[in-house]
Amino acid sequence: MWYCTSCGADSPKWEGRCPSCGQWGTMVEEKVSAKPNRGSNTTRSTKSVPQKVSEIQAMNEPRIHMPSEELNRVLGGGLVAGSLVLIGGEPGIGKSTLVLQNILSIKSKTILYVSGEESATQLKMRADRIGRQSDNCYIVCETSLENIFEHIEAIEPQLLIVDSIQTIATDAIESAAGSVSQVRECSAQLLKYAKESGVPVLLIGHINKEGSIAGPKVLEHIVDAVLQFEGDRQYMYRILRSIKNRFGSTSELGIYEMCQRGLREVSNPSEMLLSHSEEELSGVAIGVTLEGIRPFLIEAQALVSTAAYGTPQRSVTGFDSKRMNMLLAVLEKRVGFKLAQKDVFLNIAGGLKVNDPALDLAVICAILSSNVDMAIPHGVCMSGEVGLSGEIRPITRIEQRIMEAEKLGMETIIIPRNNLKGVDLSRFKIKVVEVAKVEEAFRQLFA
Repeated sequence: MWYCTSCGADSPKWEGRCPSCGQWGTMVEEKVSAKPNRGSNTTRSTKSVPQKVSEIQAMNEPRIHMPSEELNRVLGGGLVAGSLVLIGGEPGIGKSTLVLQNILSIKSKTILYVSGEESATQLKMRADRIGRQSDNCYIVCETSLENIFEHIEAIEPQLLIVDSIQTIATDAIESAAGSVSQVRECSAQLLKYAKESGVPVLLIGHINKEGSIAGPKVLEHIVDAVLQFEGDRQYMYRILRSIKNRFGSTSELGIYEMCQRGLREVSNPSEMLLSHSEEELSGVAIGVTLEGIRPFLIEAQALVSTAAYGTPQRSVTGFDSKRMNMLLAVLEKRVGFKLAQKDVFLNIAGGLKVNDPALDLAVICAILSSNVDMAIPHGVCMSGEVGLSGEIRPITRIEQRIMEAEKLGMETIIIPRNNLKGVDLSRFKIKVVEVAKVEEAFRQLFA
């Protein structure tokens, strides 16, 4: 059979374009065995009965509290019993380290760690390096799905880790490990085991060169949660994002710092993302952004210079380049600053990628500060979305943003006008300045 590596659709013959998802050149050949799959039943012993929505009993899902609070936040409060969670990321980013240091700290559960890539000695060396030991965590190096289920029956774990799903193969399919059919079948069998036994299963997965989860798209559909471990290996920060979560929010964010003894949780990222320099520098503005329900302060750094090669350059790191071009057009059309013949470079400090539109005001203030070579006063931060007519639009969770700015020692925060409905400012010591237009914000900063 021919399978699509993008969506998992099958075809009896090769086709240049997948008939299901329309991708070109994604059909690969796989040998299919006539042997029945493990645990497949042709007759159903029980029949499902349709129920009214009002008659269904709502039950709280029992969760396993993980030692890492950052991981608990991204999972939505802990690991749900019987759930199948996939953790993906770049090679060497720290996926196995994150999982290992968490499970070695759980003393009340029997845990089985299945490694298809590393030997038991390598895992022992990593455990020694991060300084964690455990008597209830069992390590087995195995790539056969049938043998893994034999180990599961012998040990009866309360938590199962498979590292990685692309190295596991079943005898029911005659193809190499990591192929579309093997990944699909092995993940389906592990899902069946998780739902029948109530044992949570953590899968570690590879990603392809485009950065998405390797294997068929059906793998992401099967699992209950997909966590993406991001970060540049040149930076010390690692970010854990939730792409899919059936038991919690997908907008949560966990931040870790890579240290010699493993990954350290960053409970207050604002202090680490700000440069505590006493010298005032032009082109630096502090914005209050929000990831999920978590506010933190971050630096927007800009450099504006005369175009040396004729055609102006626009370079962006950590921010949407199209949105920056829109903000430059607003500055040119609505405010009157001529930036068409100037190079503009923008960087979000710390290697983070920010999508919050409330960072717009900090971005344009940093660009203007660099353009006129005047530093923004120390202790001033801002938060607001910029519209195409140059207005500052209201943003969400303004009270949390003000509290975070005050906690970090900021003296003044610039926010959109009419964004304080129902907020009691008497309990804040920080000075709150409301602006309606971009020009008003500039007058407050550079008056």
